Amino acid sequence: QVQLVESGGGLVQAGSSLRLSCAASGRTSFSTSDMGWFRQAPGKEREFVAAIRWHGGTIYYADSVKGRFTISRDIAKNTVYLHMNSLKPEDTAVYYCAASPATNYGAVSSGQRYDYWGQGTQVTVSS
Repeated sequence: QVQLVESGGGLVQAGSSLRLSCAASGRTSFSTSDMGWFRQAPGKEREFVAAIRWHGGTIYYADSVKGRFTISRDIAKNTVYLHMNSLKPEDTAVYYCAASPATNYGAVSSGQRYDYWGQGTQVTVSS
């Protein structure tokens, strides 16, 4: 079992930056888990934002955030981050961190791949 706790959300103006954190704990090794960020806006389905493979060598981004968001991980701290720059009102959503054992099948952009989810943190971007 893995517990994920997100933090760092808030209310900001368009053009601002935020850094989300996701702290992992539990029996499953964080260092061999692929980590992803997803978001869900009101009335919309959950969508993929970014993912980083367990070895850190491969990173994926949704087209909508490419060039503005950066995902990173600190193995020593069992934490994954999402650095968000140039925020737009359409980035407003609840952001979720997710963990997947590296042996799971499926695309890292698919929520079905992930076994563990955090409770989410709200990001609101005003215009």
